[in-house]
Amino acid sequence: MSFTVLMLVIICGSVLVQHGDTETVLTTETESCMPNMCTLRKVFGAMTEKQSSMETRLKAIENQITQLKNKAVKVVFSAATGGNGHIGPVNTHTTMVYRTVITNVGNAYNRFTGIFVAPVSGIYYFTFFYIAGGANRSSLVLMKNNQAVVASIDHQTSHDEADNGGNAVFLQLQKRDQVYMRLNPNTHVFGNDRLTTFSGVLVHQL
Repeated sequence: MSFTVLMLVIICGSVLVQHGDTETVLTTETESCMPNMCTLRKVFGAMTEKQSSMETRLKAIENQITQLKNKAVKVVFSAATGGNGHIGPVNTHTTMVYRTVITNVGNAYNRFTGIFVAPVSGIYYFTFFYIAGGANRSSLVLMKNNQAVVASIDHQTSHDEADNGGNAVFLQLQKRDQVYMRLNPNTHVFGNDRLTTFSGVLVHQL
């Protein structure tokens, strides 16, 4: 009987020891990653990935904006009639040709035809100035395609040696619209590199 009891004690003790070791391992593993901690780690990892993805997208958008700014069309021109004498009087409506180009960013103004062709749709600003002799009538009209927009006129006088005139306007143009200056019949202006000019600039692209 004594031997049997001794064996039972040894076997039970071994089982208890093994069971105790298993509990220790399980307890250690559980303590190393509690359920709440594991969830927080997963959420934090997901947030980190989303933040990284958003930063990448923002950088891509900034690059696109920069590229668009660099691709923005720039249009500016100024030109003078050139020469050193009267232009006109003429018998019919005549397109003014400003041959002395001062500035022509975008190459939208043609110095051979005197016509500005809008490269893009947008809001443009145009100005023109002239000098003319007072003994003859002067009349310049800014044209959009075949439509008169603004003008400057001075009547003939016997006591006025010289006349000056000009005007300015904002125009909404579509791509390929034409803008030019027209000299009316029986009128004249004085041609010069500095005094009789035509200018335009793209203010805002649409």
